[in-house]
Amino acid sequence: MPVSAVYPHYKTKVERKGVDPAVVDACICWLTGYSPDQLHELLDADTNFTEFFSAAPHINPARDLIGGSICGVKIPEIDDPLMKLIRQLDKLIDDAAKGKYEKMQTKLGLNPL
Repeated sequence: MPVSAVYPHYKTKVERKGVDPAVVDACICWLTGYSPDQLHELLDADTNFTEFFSAAPHINPARDLIGGSICGVKIPEIDDPLMKLIRQLDKLIDDAAKGKYEKMQTKLGLNPL
């Protein structure tokens, strides 16, 4: 599945909650090490999740601090590395949509918007 198929849903999710949609790019770039320009090039190219994460310049080691559950599955218990990265990204977006971006900046070192 291309990342570009899910990306608009991430944006819609945070916008619906009144959160700046720029947090979506910030979360993705933090997790992967892509610059915003690189991210949008990959979105335009319809890159799938496997290629997206395997080509990432720097998967953030602090991602292991992302805990909790997403879709009823505890993130630390996910064995498949790709699925774990996808779920970690989902959790970042969910928490940002809930207005927790500032808390995430402190805990994870996310960049200010």
